[in-house]
Amino acid sequence: MVLTEIDRGLLERCLNGKPRAWEDFVDRFLGLVVHVVNHTTQIRGLWISPEDRDALVSEVFLGILQDDFAVLRRFRGQSSLATYLTVVARRIVVRSIMRQKPELAEAYPTPDGLHDRAGTQAAEADAAAEDPDQVERWLDDLEEDEAAVVRMYHLQGKSYHEISSEMGVPENSIGPILSRARTKMRRTGMSRGPG
Repeated sequence: MVLTEIDRGLLERCLNGKPRAWEDFVDRFLGLVVHVVNHTTQIRGLWISPEDRDALVSEVFLGILQDDFAVLRRFRGQSSLATYLTVVARRIVVRSIMRQKPELAEAYPTPDGLHDRAGTQAAEADAAAEDPDQVERWLDDLEEDEAAVVRMYHLQGKSYHEISSEMGVPENSIGPILSRARTKMRRTGMSRGPG
């Protein structure tokens, strides 16, 4: 997916400090950020209150604002802005969770020390989406159904059930498709290297 003209214009307005640009940005991406917060906490087995959710959403938007939109200035435009923001939001939420609840670091650690299935899935989701522009390039090498499942699960935060319903495939086939796609993406990443 490429950057749309609407998002390109919105991005330019924000970076140039145009009136109402930030408000329009928040209006456009608030639903996405809320979804990322909900999905990221859910796959880690965390229950959060509406107040906790609002605090995490605020933290994401503050992270985007930080250092004069440094996060947005790093965006290269080789993926959709929503894809990029999904990764940014997930990273901010995971860091915040680990900072506020250090006991989760053992149950749901980073990719170098995984302990359980939920933690593995969460860490793989974060690791697979380290660079959304790179992920989009790697997706080009996957079968169409594999790329669709990876996009829906890792980049859009959909559940196995949602993917199954949308694609019309059995729910128990989603895991194997993701596993096969991750293997191909790892192989592609190793052979091509970054960028």
